Amino acid sequence: MHTVVVGTTGVTASDVLAVARGGARVELSGEAVSALAAAREIVDALAAKPEPVYGVSTGFGALATRHISPELRAQLQRNIVRSHAAGMGPHVEREVVRALMFLRLKTVCSGHTGVRPSVAQTMADILNAGITPVVHEFGSLGCSGDLAPLSHCALTLMGEGDAEGPDGTIRPAGELLAAHGIEPVELREKEGLALLNGTDGMLGMLVMALADLDTLYKSADITAALSLEALLGTDRVLAPELHAIRPHPGQGASAANMLAVLKGSELTGHHQDDAPRVQDAYSVRCAPQVAGAGRDTMTHARLVADRELASAVDNPVVLPDGRVESNGNFHGAPVAYVLDFLAIAAADLGSITERRTDRLLDKNRSHGLPPFLADDAGVDSGLMIAQYTQAALVSEMKRLAVPASADSIPSSAMQEDHVSMGWSAARKLRTAVDNLTRIVAIELYAATRAVELRTGLTPAPASQAAIAAARAAGVAGPGPDRFLSPDLAAADAFVRGGHLVEAVEPVTGPLA
Repeated sequence: MHTVVVGTTGVTASDVLAVARGGARVELSGEAVSALAAAREIVDALAAKPEPVYGVSTGFGALATRHISPELRAQLQRNIVRSHAAGMGPHVEREVVRALMFLRLKTVCSGHTGVRPSVAQTMADILNAGITPVVHEFGSLGCSGDLAPLSHCALTLMGEGDAEGPDGTIRPAGELLAAHGIEPVELREKEGLALLNGTDGMLGMLVMALADLDTLYKSADITAALSLEALLGTDRVLAPELHAIRPHPGQGASAANMLAVLKGSELTGHHQDDAPRVQDAYSVRCAPQVAGAGRDTMTHARLVADRELASAVDNPVVLPDGRVESNGNFHGAPVAYVLDFLAIAAADLGSITERRTDRLLDKNRSHGLPPFLADDAGVDSGLMIAQYTQAALVSEMKRLAVPASADSIPSSAMQEDHVSMGWSAARKLRTAVDNLTRIVAIELYAATRAVELRTGLTPAPASQAAIAAARAAGVAGPGPDRFLSPDLAAADAFVRGGHLVEAVEPVTGPLA
């Protein structure tokens, strides 16, 4: 099994995906263990002094004015975890929780938190055992990090609360730890706080969304090319020299992808045949501009994610010179903004995708295709309601594009008076990515059927490969009306699994 070694300088996006989705094992580097021990010595020295230090010998948040005596400090750390584990609502997905735990371990191993090496090792042991704390949908405002979600994870570390075992059964966390030979942690000064103060949930969801969107944007370029082909459009608008004079990198990449898919097609270039048109509609002609702008948004989001992956997010932090300083690095604004940006771009990609599907189904705009791509229009309704479903998904995408990060709601007796709502931005982006996958899948379903209905002209080799792979995967082709939902589900699975891209790239070469 693949192993990810956590050091002091952060982790990569591929590390997060390996642990969250691939079940990779986690190990602490020797450098990390040394840094953990050195920082802990500093915290222990401060704990022994009479002067109050936030998070070490004081209360938290609006209660930070109280100095806590040594005999109550272990209780203080336990209490912050128990009281902050106040989430409600549905359980969060396993991959999200694993990313959350792994990214908190990343910060702990930086040596800036003051957590003992044994605590970090227990975090790794829980991940390696496949134990997943039960984390709830609601509880994070994205400032002081993802407090409630991280608290539920810390609760498992203490052997309390509920967790999911590797078999998917939810049991008391203490039972699961015992079954895997893991001793619960007795938290000491600052450790409870250090386990809660991070942007780890929103960051983990950002990393996974970027991975999914990378495949989706390539898939959308393919389905846009298939629709252009089915509509007998022109590929001249995809010429590199046109995109060179407006040098947005994403636009050029999307145009190049579409051009590669359409290479060798006999269906393109017929836009001036029977019903002459000087230009294709915007949804066809401007496909690279819209998808490209989304790609450039992803590039910015990756930059933010990479910076956050290299960060140590905690408050207070242990600095290399031995100082322990309060700070505001737990504020989720940088991550929240790009999560919202991605949802906006995804909504627009879904919108233009639906417009191409609608055009394929409308006999007045499809340039000779049968109404709704039906086998016997009137007797058959064809894909009429598939487009309704797509339209409903697009409408939902537009609602999900409303920024969460534009909101703030004060908390903690006005001590935490401006929050990022980054967790909420991440949660709605996950829904948006799911919906976008379905929207692209419906265009694939319609466009492949439309291309096959264009008899007498040979589609591009890449299009033929896409159609053949889709049909082999259970995405049915033209014919009389049938129960459509299973067909659309097969198309969704085909796109979601990256199989559309896999089918095309042996013909086109790697897509950008």
